[in-house]
Amino acid sequence: MSSDRLDSTNDDTGVARQRPIYSESQVIMTTVKAVIPFVLTYGLFITFHGTSSPGGGFQGGALIASVVLMIAFAFGIESTRKWLSNTLVVVLATLGVAIFAGIALVPMLLGANFLEYTAYYPLLGDALGLKRYEFVKYGMEAVEIGGIAFIVSGVLMGLFFALAAGMTPPSGTDIDADTAADTGADTASESRDDVAGDDTSGDDTDTAAAGNDDQTGETQ
Repeated sequence: MSSDRLDSTNDDTGVARQRPIYSESQVIMTTVKAVIPFVLTYGLFITFHGTSSPGGGFQGGALIASVVLMIAFAFGIESTRKWLSNTLVVVLATLGVAIFAGIALVPMLLGANFLEYTAYYPLLGDALGLKRYEFVKYGMEAVEIGGIAFIVSGVLMGLFFALAAGMTPPSGTDIDADTAADTGADTASESRDDVAGDDTSGDDTDTAAAGNDDQTGETQ
């Protein structure tokens, strides 16, 4: 099943411009359904193991965001936007910034440096039962998982939906910018043809008048 919309009415040639909005493909939909679980699992694996193995929050967040992009390409951008609201995307990115800022700036308030995780040891060491060096490990994981991964995935999904909304013409628009430009070009071309036709008519009139003068002179 396909969904197409005519962007303009028939022109002088009888051809209508047509812009496809979304076209279902059983091959793409089936492939995406089969691939999504593996991509999502791999993205989560990279995110959670980024501190001890290759990967991290940036790579994992990008893979998690790519899952939403694949769903949008397979099942339609508008339906995906309704399923994943803009509010959720904004909250995801904002929460990531808040978590990163909180973990990074609190040590500075305690008299330590930016992102110095060991500053939490005097406050939480006895309560959590963690050693001093363990705060570095868990602090990095908190920044990677709760901060960078949320920020990257939220920003990428937000940019995708923003670009898609900018490129998709409104449903109530009858004529787009291309049609308007073509109409202006056709009008300008017709105006030039009319001017050229008037000049030709003037030349013919002058020629006829000159011929009449020559005949009058010969008669006399």
